[in-house]
Amino acid sequence: MEIPSLAQLKKDLSYLSEKELTEVIVDLAKFSRDNKAFLYFKLNERDQPNLFVDSVKEELDQAFQTANTRNYHLAKKAAQTTRRKLNKALKLSKNKADQAELIVYFCELMKKYSYLSFRYPVISNLYEVQIGKSKKLISTLHEDLQSDFEVRIEDL
Repeated sequence: MEIPSLAQLKKDLSYLSEKELTEVIVDLAKFSRDNKAFLYFKLNERDQPNLFVDSVKEELDQAFQTANTRNYHLAKKAAQTTRRKLNKALKLSKNKADQAELIVYFCELMKKYSYLSFRYPVISNLYEVQIGKSKKLISTLHEDLQSDFEVRIEDL
């Protein structure tokens, strides 16, 4: 079976009634946790613009607090796992400022929880790649936001 294009799906959805469309969306939300999270953030972003950023920050905080960092190997695994969670969350937002905020926050947490003190190349590279991503995102933002983020990047 060949999956139709996004344009074809959009066209097919336009023929559905409001009730049928609601049922399709609810079924899609039941299918995966990511779909449910995406739908939740889309529905509530007008009322609470910082809801997405705050909830991802909370999740990152929890991941770093519960991480096992007894040795460099466990710290590396914890950092990689947390980065995967971050990347999954970044897919839910198209706002570049929010993405840059979350990546910079992730780097701040890595520094705060002294992941860099292990001097392990994998951890250092992970950190440097995230810094590079944030710089790339920041360069596309408005000048005022760029200056705010650049101060935080310099601290890192």
